[in-house]
Amino acid sequence: MKSGRPVVLEEEREKVISLRANEFDPGMPPPFRLAEIRAAIPKHCWVKNPWRSMSYVGRDVAVVFGLVAAAAYINCWIVWPLYWAAQGTMFWALFVLGHDCGHGSFSDCHKLNSVVGHLLHSSILVPYHGWRISHRTHHQNHGNVDKDESWHPLSESVYRSLDTKTRNLRFTFPFPMLAFPFYLWRRSPGKSGSHFNPESDLFGQNDRIDVITSTACWMAMAALLAGLTLIMGPLQLLKLYGIPYLIFVMWLDLVTYLHHHGHHEKLPWYRGKEWSYLRGGLTTLDRDYGWINNIHHDIGTHVIHHLFPQIPHYNLIEATEAAKPVLGKYYREPEKSAPLPFHLLGILLKSLRRDHYVRDSGDVLFYEKDSEL
Repeated sequence: MKSGRPVVLEEEREKVISLRANEFDPGMPPPFRLAEIRAAIPKHCWVKNPWRSMSYVGRDVAVVFGLVAAAAYINCWIVWPLYWAAQGTMFWALFVLGHDCGHGSFSDCHKLNSVVGHLLHSSILVPYHGWRISHRTHHQNHGNVDKDESWHPLSESVYRSLDTKTRNLRFTFPFPMLAFPFYLWRRSPGKSGSHFNPESDLFGQNDRIDVITSTACWMAMAALLAGLTLIMGPLQLLKLYGIPYLIFVMWLDLVTYLHHHGHHEKLPWYRGKEWSYLRGGLTTLDRDYGWINNIHHDIGTHVIHHLFPQIPHYNLIEATEAAKPVLGKYYREPEKSAPLPFHLLGILLKSLRRDHYVRDSGDVLFYEKDSEL
């Protein structure tokens, strides 16, 4: 027994070394290039069909007005919560279609994208061009600690500078799921500007007319809602539009947060020379939303969307399947959802308790936890 012990220890040591050698480090540069992923995706996945895109708009708008008519006709408190959940989800679907317009994946016609994007986004109080430009900044700098625009990490120094109330609000459910309107007006901590102000740091001089146009459309929608309030009363408008709008905001914040925060493993963030467009895009995650996948136009297929935002949403699933062999372990298969994605709430809560800030120094960074929060 004694003579066999050193052999056993050596075998165990070799197993540990082997396991460590096979461990996947998500912060390491990938062994493939962006062009290799692009080449793996079938050419037809890049083709934009404006008629098909418009059919989704027609479908979603018809459902929205159908839900309004049904809820107003039945007008029963048993039905209202069902209406709020359904209509808020449909508002989110409208946003995703406007999001495609902003990327140019809706069609190759700039005017069509702009008109449809303004109609869809203004109807849910989103300034189309203001958001489109900041979202473009997000895609161009995804995974970059200093330059990313959407759900980027706070540096430790910025985090420590926040008062206790702000920290608690930012990392306490459900407030982060209501952050989008505040972000539109004032952006995130550590950044300045507004999506409504053409002089904001978000925009260049060439964006000025676009931002003014979108702000004017937003104001026209706000005026329409004010007029409807006078006609039908504030309570009825709150039931028909106000509460669904809040549900939409929660959908938007939930989805965008979950696509940029890990669960079983932490996702890297980069700074300086360590950052590249490819490495930043690989820090995003796909999510499965069950029945909601089709309703919100497969926005959960997020990795390929981030790398190639020009691909129409209806081709993202095929494009993702084609790219998986190239991506290897850098693609994290999403956890399969039940018909309704309640499992994502647990992932959200775990992340809010764990992902608070990143260090001020270093080029490959991971979220740190504030043990006092």
